[in-house]
Amino acid sequence: MDKNYIVNKLKIINDPVHGFVKVPFAIIYELLQHRFFQRLRGIKQLGLTSLVYPGAMHNRFQHAVGAMHLMSSAVSVLKSKGVEITSEESKAVHIAILLHDIGHGPFSHALESSVVEGVDHEDISLALMNSLNVEFGGELSLAIEIFKDGYPKKFLHQLVSSQLDMDRLDYLKRDSFFSGVTEGVIGSDRIIKMLHVADDQLVVESKGIYSIEKFLIARRLMYWQVYLHKTALVAELMLMKVLKRARQLCGNGVELFAPPQLLYFLKNKLDIHDFGNGGAAIENFVMLDDGDIMTAIKIWIKHPDFVLSELSQMLYNRELLHIELRKEPFDKAVVKQIKERVKGMYALQNKDEINCFVYTDVIENHAYSIKDEQINILYSGGEVKDISEASDILNLSVLGKNVKKNVLCYPKSLRKWVGEIS
Repeated sequence: MDKNYIVNKLKIINDPVHGFVKVPFAIIYELLQHRFFQRLRGIKQLGLTSLVYPGAMHNRFQHAVGAMHLMSSAVSVLKSKGVEITSEESKAVHIAILLHDIGHGPFSHALESSVVEGVDHEDISLALMNSLNVEFGGELSLAIEIFKDGYPKKFLHQLVSSQLDMDRLDYLKRDSFFSGVTEGVIGSDRIIKMLHVADDQLVVESKGIYSIEKFLIARRLMYWQVYLHKTALVAELMLMKVLKRARQLCGNGVELFAPPQLLYFLKNKLDIHDFGNGGAAIENFVMLDDGDIMTAIKIWIKHPDFVLSELSQMLYNRELLHIELRKEPFDKAVVKQIKERVKGMYALQNKDEINCFVYTDVIENHAYSIKDEQINILYSGGEVKDISEASDILNLSVLGKNVKKNVLCYPKSLRKWVGEIS
């Protein structure tokens, strides 16, 4: 490759969270410029959370670049400690983290929960990476192996996807920065400086244990305060109902306006195999972003179908359903009464329509999964302990506990009446 070609690709990006980010390889620049990746500019990192925190307007493009920057730091630290990482492995692990979110649909997980059902964003990411690999003449093959955890050096995959990966280290710091929720601030630089490898596993030197404790506490607080904030939660649930209703109408032959790429997904039932052949599913997916969804919702406000119209105007104008969260399940008899009331109030015809305005759900969160790969602490004598054993403030029964909350959503006009019957 021509030397000038390489130099011209090694740009500097000014990131508000990490400062100046260097593009470390020519192929990284090419991937950044690719239309598959540029699409991420149009997808908000936190979906509808900006309805709660107005500053949370950052996108997945910014996050992917930030995660790649942290990967550069991590690789540099590990190599300085004698961990063998070849130039090709370094390039591959940078590509893997850069593209880890490339398969995300509009508004976080809303699309995969309502329109492209049963297809995870990680599966679509892999499909897009395979498509790019063909286009780039096989240059992504090693990155894909690392992404799939098929490469012998397991710690490289852990840098991309684990309970202490560069993805989490970036999004916690970034989401905290843009939302203004300071509880999420973590010492990512300190954590990366303390990384090492023992028995092919990513570990943290014991000096960094307090930074890990803060990281896990920050993650727990950010989930309840930001990621699962009840207003953002009800907005996302409503968006899913809107998309499901639109898909149902399309299935019944009702004429519906939407950008062509969105209509494709509303009219077709797809599975992961449709994304694997580089055909229409991929081409329509890479043209789809948040703007397409909001454009359709604005038009659907005037649609003759009451359910689609009412939900669309409620969501667009932030006139959201009321949401209640509690540990105990909601009384089924009370939920039934609410549904009967809403049925008469809106003159709804059937169960599907009623369930668009009154529904229950369960959300859950744990700061640390005891089932996944652990966060291990390395001591000077070579001993390795799981963080739950090494920490004197993090109790495993609390840290690994899966906290569940029951959710009930219904029209706000019924709050007083529901309080009387509950």
